[in-house]
Amino acid sequence: MVRLYTGAVCPHSHRVRLALAEKGVEAERSLVDPDYPSAELFEHNPYGEVPTLVDRDIALYEAGTIIEYLDERYPHPPLLPVDPVSRAKARLLVYRIQRDWYALLEQIGGDPADRSEHARCALRESLVAAAELFEGQPFSPGEDRTVMDLTVLPLLWRLPAAGIELPEQAAAIRHYAEHQFATRAFQASLTRAEQALR
Repeated sequence: MVRLYTGAVCPHSHRVRLALAEKGVEAERSLVDPDYPSAELFEHNPYGEVPTLVDRDIALYEAGTIIEYLDERYPHPPLLPVDPVSRAKARLLVYRIQRDWYALLEQIGGDPADRSEHARCALRESLVAAAELFEGQPFSPGEDRTVMDLTVLPLLWRLPAAGIELPEQAAAIRHYAEHQFATRAFQASLTRAEQALR
């Protein structure tokens, strides 16, 4: 049995839960308070961080590493492209989303009010600037998600809780998010605490 040590509202844990749901992999979830990780978690991860995935004799941590393992272990549906150039571009895009958008999300609410507001404005503006990337995205519930979707959707889900409302210029992102949030895999990936964020 696959076991996932996950935070209730950790966006990186959410990425892994979404990958598991997309792959149709049953995993036992062990909710972890990131401030008080259990001794059991430290047995699998020397940092005591979530997400941590245990599958048979292997324990993995860091969301990107876990997602790539799941994509290789359970190849259908694929989350990464087949050819090396496209795979590299997808990895680079995920890296940029994490470095640019996730970094700002972490600052919101965690820093003094003035820095939080600055991060909120910067994240909103950056999303608006990227809105054209979301135009023409497939919206059929049957469409397979990619590693990019798995990275951006947990962030978009958290925008209202972060006090960010996307303007009309970002309508393509809102349209994309609404359709993706309605999919069975996305709904299955949510914890109760995450459901309460919206």
